[in-house]
Amino acid sequence: MDSKIKIPWLEVGYTIFSNEGPKALKIEALARKVGKNKSSFYHCFADLDIFIDELLCFHVVKSHEIFMHIKRCKNLEPDVFEVLFKHKEDAFFNRQLRIHRHLESYKLCFEKAHKPIEDALLAFWPKAIGLEDNPHLARMILNLTVENFYLRLTDETYTEEGFKSYLDEILAIVKEM
Repeated sequence: MDSKIKIPWLEVGYTIFSNEGPKALKIEALARKVGKNKSSFYHCFADLDIFIDELLCFHVVKSHEIFMHIKRCKNLEPDVFEVLFKHKEDAFFNRQLRIHRHLESYKLCFEKAHKPIEDALLAFWPKAIGLEDNPHLARMILNLTVENFYLRLTDETYTEEGFKSYLDEILAIVKEM
């Protein structure tokens, strides 16, 4: 199957999943937004489970692009913040994966998508939070920071001010240690 035919379906599904979660993935709604009929969906994916598997793979590919951007960053602020702003929908997709991590495929997708990004962040995260002498502790704090980030993630917090405020909170916690 030509992947060009699948891309519009995956892009629409990605947006729906990011904004509303997996329960909102309905073939009829997808077809309406893509501007095709349901039989076109079935021709591309056979069923919703196969579509979701491909959607998760699509996310891993997109996450690799984010990894490559972060890998080229020099600093957390403003460099990584700028990357994150460009990939808001991807962050919201990750949020949904975290919310639904009781499903093994979502948990595994999050881990596969996030691990390279975490590794890229660790190139400068310890220095950014003043723990360059303790990279193990810096990694632990990054993991907690990420978990908490997804718990707090909303359109209102996904702003430059929200990111800076959150980083300030992390820095205050580290300073008290």
